[in-house]
Amino acid sequence: MERAAPRRVPLPLLLLGGLALLAARVAADTLMEACCADGHSMATQHRDCSLPYASESKECRMVREQCCHSQLEELHCATGINLANEQDSCATPHGDNTSLEATFVKRCCHCCLLGRAAQAQGQSCEYTLMVGYQCGLVFRACCVKGQETTDFAPGDIGDIQEAAKISEIEEEQEDPYLNDRCRGGGPCKQQCRDTGEEVVCSCFVGYQLLPDSVSCEDINECVMGNHNCRLGESCVNTVGSFRCQRDSSCGTGYELTEDNDCKDIDECESGIHNCLPDFICQNTLGSFRCRPKLQCKSGFIQDALGNCIDINECLSISAPCPVGQTCINTEGSYTCQKNVPNCGRGYHLNEEGTRCVDVDECAAPSEPCGPGHLCVNSPGSFRCECKAGYYFDGISRTCVDINECRRYPGRLCGHKCENTPGSYFCSCTVGFRLSADGRSCEDVNECSSSPCSQECANVYGSYQCYCRRGYQLSDVDGVTCEDIDECALPTGGHICSYRCINIPGSFQCSCPSSGYRLAPNGRNCQDIDECVTGIHNCSINETCFNIQGGFRCLAFECPKNYRRSADTRCERLPCHENQECPKLPLRITYYHLSFPTNIQVPAVVFRMGPSSAVPGDSMQLAITGGNEEGFFTTRKVSHHSGVVALTKPVPEPRDLLLTVKMDLYRHGTVSSFVAKLFIFVSAEL
Repeated sequence: MERAAPRRVPLPLLLLGGLALLAARVAADTLMEACCADGHSMATQHRDCSLPYASESKECRMVREQCCHSQLEELHCATGINLANEQDSCATPHGDNTSLEATFVKRCCHCCLLGRAAQAQGQSCEYTLMVGYQCGLVFRACCVKGQETTDFAPGDIGDIQEAAKISEIEEEQEDPYLNDRCRGGGPCKQQCRDTGEEVVCSCFVGYQLLPDSVSCEDINECVMGNHNCRLGESCVNTVGSFRCQRDSSCGTGYELTEDNDCKDIDECESGIHNCLPDFICQNTLGSFRCRPKLQCKSGFIQDALGNCIDINECLSISAPCPVGQTCINTEGSYTCQKNVPNCGRGYHLNEEGTRCVDVDECAAPSEPCGPGHLCVNSPGSFRCECKAGYYFDGISRTCVDINECRRYPGRLCGHKCENTPGSYFCSCTVGFRLSADGRSCEDVNECSSSPCSQECANVYGSYQCYCRRGYQLSDVDGVTCEDIDECALPTGGHICSYRCINIPGSFQCSCPSSGYRLAPNGRNCQDIDECVTGIHNCSINETCFNIQGGFRCLAFECPKNYRRSADTRCERLPCHENQECPKLPLRITYYHLSFPTNIQVPAVVFRMGPSSAVPGDSMQLAITGGNEEGFFTTRKVSHHSGVVALTKPVPEPRDLLLTVKMDLYRHGTVSSFVAKLFIFVSAEL
């Protein structure tokens, strides 16, 4: 049977379907179709989606941007397919391989070349590599042109369940991409994905799936606590997102910006000041100032209305006149008038005779207070008292030391007070030093002397050592940082998927020497696909099959009475009076499976049955060879379909050949089909 060559399938627009549903919640006067059409036009005419959007609607801008990017991807992909068809090469005319456009063109060109190569080599157009949905469409479109298919095609190879590759045989199967149930958005309200077995609906960021598994509702980030509003801001929920609203206004002279910050209003630039025509506006933070255009002469100062007011230099200037003279203010200036002093008791004229000065009665050799006492001069007089730090004892008529620390406890020194003859001395506890005033204590920054091996934090009266990431503080001295062996921690076995190597301050993960490479996250090991990278040693007559940590070179020959009808299929030759021939299976198909030893059991690894059922059909499925140790079993899932399941784990890596026979009872006749399953069990990491 021949199949018609498939038409070129457009790139998936699932995101656009979701955006159109989101736009339905916007005001009625916003047409999402027009926004999307505008995005298509921008991509077609300008090839640029970064042009400014005039619409004030947030949803319209989102739809327009997504429609533009989707149309650009289709245009770039079409260019890549044309390159592959015209020149069998993906070299761009300008040699630019770094731009986004060149990336899309090159990807679609490579996918088309792979499809054409598969057609030229007679391989299947059903791509099995995990190259992505878009690349698979281009691969198949370039491959199936004019290719003839057989009447019994193997079914879909299902999803890998815990690293197991599940195969399915289906005869006369239609093109799965023409039956994509997510075309046009499918049943989903926002995003749709057809897994082959079912349609899975999902929602955009800011939405969550309802119990009907089809519709989406807005997530209230404010109630869930999934917002990033700062202190002083309130969260306000919006459709598909949220916004942060300031709790209080910015105040007079400030305005709120789009970033929820307060910005000074330039009243002078915006013209909202009230300065008179004879004044110049000068902006200040939160306000403005009116400066007069007219400047006053020396000796005057301007008031708020611009009037010139006389300055009283006698009050505003410190000692404007010489000693012995009095300052008299005048308009715009001042004058000095000489004083005529008249000294009283305890004062006398100075040598210049210009003013009265105090008489120092305590000056030597005079001792008006007698020995052992302190004479204290005062303006116009004097008094007798003991020296500072002593008091006069009326009984002994002597000066006795005052214990200031006991008389004024806690008031003289910040920490500790020690009495001395006639005075006292302040000292500090460990971690502090005496301040410049001789009384207060200030903290000593011990970190300035680098007491710690790595990092030091000064605290009040002491210091604290701490270590960088990957180190821990020593319990012995509290200042030395010791390396943490992450690999020896209780969770060390889970840090790396294969082997953990400790290094100073960190750790490194390693993988087996062959068949694996370290993943970008630096912890997991990724299998190297030797078949894709071309580092295998299979001959031209063999097919490379990748397994975990290695590969296998596969080849097969059809047994007697059979001929090869496809890459992995043998058809029975016509029976000519051979009594044993009708008992042979009609078809023998070869399959290759791989899974690790730690696969969870039970696990379905293979599915077998006719692609189209006829009323009255019945089938029997049995393992006829290769199951001597009882790892596998068969199970019917319907009247016309059955599966092969792994029922107990394979303890060690090994290669198995399993022969599965299906007897199909239809219209009173029995037809037999055989599947040869080459199963490669790889070691777990």
